[in-house]
Amino acid sequence: MGQGKRRLAADVGDLTAHRFQCVSLGRLLRELGPDSHWRLWLAITPDEPLQFPGADHVIGQGEGDLGERMTGLSVRLAPGPLIFIGSDAPEVARADIDAAFAALERGDAVLGPALDGGYWLIGFTHAQRQHLPFSRVRWSTPHARADTLDNLAGKRVEMLRELEDVDDGASYRRWRETAARRRGA
Repeated sequence: MGQGKRRLAADVGDLTAHRFQCVSLGRLLRELGPDSHWRLWLAITPDEPLQFPGADHVIGQGEGDLGERMTGLSVRLAPGPLIFIGSDAPEVARADIDAAFAALERGDAVLGPALDGGYWLIGFTHAQRQHLPFSRVRWSTPHARADTLDNLAGKRVEMLRELEDVDDGASYRRWRETAARRRGA
């Protein structure tokens, strides 16, 4: 507690941010965990060895901004298509990951757009992993997706469905309201 989800914690407090992180990560690991079509890696920060039920492997994210950390992970992970998702998009489903891999059979990259102008998923073919689009991206802003797409100009990029990416108090409240409506339906 007190190490992750800092923007969210600034709006809702450390305890609520920590609870959200635990619930969201646990749900994603249950939803996406063991599958014969992919290997699930959990990239954590800080880089301390921990075990999480449902993750095939746990690896430290490394240093730097988000783009630098994803670039470093891309180099360290096995060759082939690679998909990154954030643990702050609690509505990701197995079908979304299947759709992302299918998109990579048709294109160079795939994005799952988030309501805040960022993205909850980004993936690349093996060839595109040699040219990751993370330079000059304004992370944690409404410009992150546009900056990334600018860096992918000329590439075939597929888009998935738009989801809430819970980064701050406003997105947390929207997600809670949506989840409550689903439970009531």
